[in-house]
Amino acid sequence: MGTMDAPVSSGMHNATTAAFLGSSGLASQLPELHTVEVLVAVSIFVVIHSLRQRRSLGLPSWPVVGMLPSLLLGVRGDMYEWITGVLKSRGGTFTFRGPLFTNLHCVVTADPRNLEHLLKTKFGNFPKGPYFRDTVRDLLGDGIFGADDEVWRAQRKAASLEFHSAEFRALTASSLVELVHRRLLPVLAETEAAGAAVDLQDVLLRLTFDNVCMIAFGVDPGCLQKGLPEIPFARAFEDATEATIVRFVTPTAVWRGMRALGIGHERVLRRSLAGVDEFAYDVIRKRREELAAAAAGREDAAAGLRRADLLTIFTKMRDADGEAVYSDRFLRDICVNFILAGRDTSSVALAWFFWLLSKNPGVEAKILEEVEGIVAARASCGEVEEELVFQPEEVKRMEYLHAALSEALRLYPSVPVDHKEVVEDEVFPDGTVLKKGTKVIYAMYSMGRMESIWGEDCREYRPERWLRDGRFLGESAYKFTAFNGGPRLCLGKDFAYYQMKFVAASLLRHYLVNVVEGHPVTPKMALTLFMKHGLKVTLDKRDKAKL
Repeated sequence: MGTMDAPVSSGMHNATTAAFLGSSGLASQLPELHTVEVLVAVSIFVVIHSLRQRRSLGLPSWPVVGMLPSLLLGVRGDMYEWITGVLKSRGGTFTFRGPLFTNLHCVVTADPRNLEHLLKTKFGNFPKGPYFRDTVRDLLGDGIFGADDEVWRAQRKAASLEFHSAEFRALTASSLVELVHRRLLPVLAETEAAGAAVDLQDVLLRLTFDNVCMIAFGVDPGCLQKGLPEIPFARAFEDATEATIVRFVTPTAVWRGMRALGIGHERVLRRSLAGVDEFAYDVIRKRREELAAAAAGREDAAAGLRRADLLTIFTKMRDADGEAVYSDRFLRDICVNFILAGRDTSSVALAWFFWLLSKNPGVEAKILEEVEGIVAARASCGEVEEELVFQPEEVKRMEYLHAALSEALRLYPSVPVDHKEVVEDEVFPDGTVLKKGTKVIYAMYSMGRMESIWGEDCREYRPERWLRDGRFLGESAYKFTAFNGGPRLCLGKDFAYYQMKFVAASLLRHYLVNVVEGHPVTPKMALTLFMKHGLKVTLDKRDKAKL
């Protein structure tokens, strides 16, 4: 009977199971449940695989979107410190994998060997490239900042001759004396008397903007005045610069679509560029008229021929047929590029310098000792002035101040990252393989924080690392890249140091600069390393500070 019961029981069980499944609808859902299980398993595999790639690639790399999620998280915080952390974990170089069908793929490096390779050894194989040029073209046009090949060489040659002329050096020195002693110090005196806080970064930006406009355009926009008025051209220039930098973290197809529709940051860029162009073309038109009148022998316009600003020099250039070499558009591009190079870099460097001094009073004391020693030497020669103005040879002797500014630039380079593009397949000295068209980002901010480059105290502000027997001793341009290197070494390097030393010595001799307690100081993502919230300070006269 047992043998008969088994099939009967089995049949009854199957019938019951079938009835149950049919009544509950689970039988029809089994394929869907199986699909969900597969999807969950695949998702878990993808997540684990992507996260494991952090070890080999430096960042998790996800299907389709690549490393974009990590980049978005980095942008929300301090992007430069985020890049530094990744570079350290990867030995100085890593490859960023952007989303599919975008141009965000690039190699990022902070290895001095690689920098020497791309900036000097294989300079011709690493131009700025079409990606960079197309991204900044609306603002910078064909100016020197984004140009390559013959366009770049022609501008650099002409500018180099001008930068080393006696007339240009006289212009830079006289304009700086005017701005510091007739504008900067009176504005700060008014602030100190009122006991008010002031954004020192904004004040310094105004000073350098006026200074570089005098040098580039031969005009004074008057940004640095009592009351700190808003100047339309300066506002338009800053807005255009900020809107342009957004393009570098936006897929090209997206920002081009936004430009076509006139929306978002592209709308801001279009409006601000109109303000920049209106100012620039008006100055160019007037300069051409002035030079034409001078050439015609009008005595009231003769001074125009003696101008030493860049616009005048380039406007006067003629070809073999006596025709003007450069169009109004090209003159506009030349001047806008030099304003970008000269306005932000020195002022931003000085802002970080004064912030670092506030945290390192011992360094400030040594700078003051050096400055007062120079003043005492002048007094011992019987030279007494009601208002002391530092002479060029005195500024040159400020070795410790030179070291302190270089140390500030090491930690906070005015241009934190820069860009190149590979023309032909290449291999970096560290073994990184570069395919044609690869974008290369070299991170100067990160280089200043690499123990392998600057030692275990790389994050300390220590000017003494630049001194040998009390004399300033520079470093390789591929280790300290604040002024670039190779054929593109900054033309204005000597002027920038002179400008920063003159401003710093003049200000420190008159005032103790106190950063407002609790004021947040963090870098801003931009072409230059602005402080995101400015630098709020109060001032005390030096005679008060000594009491």
